[in-house]
Amino acid sequence: MEIIINEDACIGCGRCTEICPKAFKLNIEKMKAEALPTDDLKCADKAANQCPTDAITVNNN
Repeated sequence: MEIIINEDACIGCGRCTEICPKAFKLNIEKMKAEALPTDDLKCADKAANQCPTDAITVNNN
C-alpha cells in the first residue's frame, strides 16, 4: 500500500490524523499531513475519503 499526500492541496486541518492516527501525522513545522507506514488499508481509505481537499491518495499495490 502506498499513501500519497499532495502537499499543495493539504491545508493541515488534521482530519486524517484524527480518523487514522496509524497512517497519518501532522508535521508541525510545515502544518501538513505526513503518511506513516501502515498496512491498515481500511483506516487509510476512510481518512482519504474524509479529506476536505482530496489531498490524499491511497494505492493498494
